[in-house]
Amino acid sequence: MRKNSIKNTRVNTEVQRELSNILRGGIKDPRVAPFTSVVAAEVAPDLKTCKAYISVLGDEKAQADTIKGLQSAEGYIRHELARTLNLRNTPEIKFIVDQSIEYGVNMSKMIDDVVGEKHE
Repeated sequence: MRKNSIKNTRVNTEVQRELSNILRGGIKDPRVAPFTSVVAAEVAPDLKTCKAYISVLGDEKAQADTIKGLQSAEGYIRHELARTLNLRNTPEIKFIVDQSIEYGVNMSKMIDDVVGEKHE
């Protein structure tokens, strides 16, 4: 299976959707921030590993705590993935903080500031 094959794209989408559902309803760890979302999931072609890109609304401490909480709950998350998805292997999940949303908000704010200064 090639990395960008249709099957791999479908698996990535399904894993992302199920991870979002698990984070929304199943994680009881207080370290996990309430506004945590799964931005993307990249499952390796052999279905052994998965990189889950996580966006956390909050400061750097909240992001670090959320990643620690998710890493400690990885066994539960893998169990729930195996229960809901019918995959040959349940991938090991590596959680990575995605800061693209925060970057976009900061860039938008800087653009607004520049446009506001230009009109004054």
